[in-house]
Amino acid sequence: MKKGLRWILLIASIGSILIGVYREEVLTVLVKAINICLECVGIG
Repeated sequence: MKKGLRWILLIASIGSILIGVYREEVLTVLVKAINICLECVGIG
């Protein structure tokens, strides 16, 4: 049961990543991640 769930989650996560790359959302995610990091440090 656990092994099957792990494989399903792995395939779903890889699929989600590939869909995001296909839709060219990589830059958007990177910019949001940078902004969140800068806000945590107190610079942004």
